[in-house]
Amino acid sequence: MASLVAYDDSDSEAETEPAVSFNDAGQVKDTSGVPKPPGQEDFSSGVLDVTKEGAQPSKHGSCEDSRSHCLPLARLGRSDLGSCPSQRLQWPRKEPEVTFPTSRPSYSSLWTTHAPASHTPLAASHFKQVKLPWRSPKSSFHVQNESETTDKNGNSFQKKRCEDCVIPYTPKRLRQLQAVSTETAKSKDVEPEGTPAGCAPAPLRVAPVASDFIQPYLSSHYKETTVPTKMLFYLRGHKGPVNSIQWCPVRSKSHMLLSTSMDKTFKVWNAVDSGRCLQTYSLHSEAVRAARWSPCGRRILSGGFDFALHLTDLETGTQLFTGKSDFRVTALKFHPKDHSIFLCGGFSSEMKAWDIRTGKVVRRYKATIQQTLDILFLGEGCEFLSSTDASTRDSADRTIIAWDFRTSARISNQIYHERYTCPSLALHPKEPVFLAQSNGNYVALFSAVWPYRMSRRRRYAGHKVEGYSVGCECSPGGELLVTGSADGRVLIYTFRTASRACTLQGHAEACLGTTFHPVLPSVLATSSWGGEVKIWH
Repeated sequence: MASLVAYDDSDSEAETEPAVSFNDAGQVKDTSGVPKPPGQEDFSSGVLDVTKEGAQPSKHGSCEDSRSHCLPLARLGRSDLGSCPSQRLQWPRKEPEVTFPTSRPSYSSLWTTHAPASHTPLAASHFKQVKLPWRSPKSSFHVQNESETTDKNGNSFQKKRCEDCVIPYTPKRLRQLQAVSTETAKSKDVEPEGTPAGCAPAPLRVAPVASDFIQPYLSSHYKETTVPTKMLFYLRGHKGPVNSIQWCPVRSKSHMLLSTSMDKTFKVWNAVDSGRCLQTYSLHSEAVRAARWSPCGRRILSGGFDFALHLTDLETGTQLFTGKSDFRVTALKFHPKDHSIFLCGGFSSEMKAWDIRTGKVVRRYKATIQQTLDILFLGEGCEFLSSTDASTRDSADRTIIAWDFRTSARISNQIYHERYTCPSLALHPKEPVFLAQSNGNYVALFSAVWPYRMSRRRRYAGHKVEGYSVGCECSPGGELLVTGSADGRVLIYTFRTASRACTLQGHAEACLGTTFHPVLPSVLATSSWGGEVKIWH
């Protein structure tokens, strides 16, 4: 059945419609006065007789047009919604003119999955007036043939409108950041904003008494560490990878947790009572790679990729020491006995010992390396170890170097003989051994006294490092070993047997920092490359 729907070319506004009139017989009479080409019959010869059975043509006229294959301007419709589509014959009305607003609408959000009601297509904004095809109330016959006629004739304007109403794509990482920022804005506990770089931060309001959770454990010895299995707090606030985390070394203030991040800040959290951020410090203009608590628990030493060193007093917010290094800082450690001296290493072939009282470098330790990955003091501080990035094809000569702190002499550089670098070092709290995280996807065990032999029998494997600065640490009692993994897992091993005690599915990205609480026997803190910090118990 041929379609009786009329089509009007809305793009050609100069074309005029022929004027028609009705005679006494109900036939159509052309009054436009436009001469017809020879051989074309009059439109009145094709009259439609409307009966109860439907509209049937009494005589077929040849109405062929080289531009369109449509039938005469007539369509079947209905006067009311309840009538049958074939009951009446309706002639087209004059199409209304619709003017689109030329101003571009403002989008309320990138999360909109469809265009707003006031949206103007880009193609339509170039025209002052655009005629839309007039539509009568759709009958069942009209709906059935609408898809067919659209596919055959192809309305270019409607296609352009559908193409122009596309919302721009938002990357997944940006959508996640928007979701996190929205949740943070709606939360009741709004963390304090960091101060601009170079300005003194506000003083940290530290409670004079210990936390209610820590108070019962202060008067007793540390008990056996239990394996954590549940998450206690999920600390959000960093906008970049969290490189390291550390609990306050003072037992009465150990509810505070320090976190350093590549977003140019370091934060202090109450990670035991409330999980809130106590203060954000924005002292650096580049990424903060290393930060450490002072042994007294009242100051924080920080160093970053901006070559700057800062010692901040938490109670007053003042800068007690500010230094400028000649390399990017990646490792910082206080001397275990003389707390006014600290070691600094980074993207350089040498390490420096700074004195806070004078603000000058007192010692230098130089080796044929390119970067210092980590620093670890042994015993009373007379010796220390440095992990470097120096490695060869068959052996890792100078990967771990033992130094004499006073004379700056190298004691040994033939400690680790495998072809992997070690991004982090950790000391056992009770036994004279230390641990080295290896890029060979295992943790190696070494003796802490000369000649620093590596254990061939005990090795903690099963996690992945893959070039990340994954940390490892022993529990305060020394019976457990915890390490992160490049796949986001947190693995806990039994120190004596090197067997795996527990595996936590901690983070979606690489888990970098892991540390046990110094007082609470079952509390663990972890950090990830995605900027997350989680507290487990």
